[in-house]
Amino acid sequence: MKRGDVFLADISPRSGAEQRGRRPVVILSHNGFNVTKTWRSIIVVPISTSAKQAQRGPTAIAIVAGEGGLDRASTVLCHQITTLDKNKLVKRLGQFSAETMSQIEQGIKAAINLR
Repeated sequence: MKRGDVFLADISPRSGAEQRGRRPVVILSHNGFNVTKTWRSIIVVPISTSAKQAQRGPTAIAIVAGEGGLDRASTVLCHQITTLDKNKLVKRLGQFSAETMSQIEQGIKAAINLR
């Protein structure tokens, strides 16, 4: 598992407006952490197919169907960065291109006001 990989994950339980259930996520954490066996958590960003979520502005990154192994057009929700136990990753779907990861990084910068 490495940065940019897209996985189907079980991200329940959650509460309130947090994304939950079984859904795709993109791995954001550094590859050094991702491969360390004693490092059990991983930083991810959830992905949604909701049209409402797609309208969230610069923190919602549009993904075309087929990219990263996703079967439908989707939105990476950069304003919902979260940490999961690696055991919650169910199945690898694919990997985002360097260009898509660059767009996601820009969305994250917008979400946390990082320049």
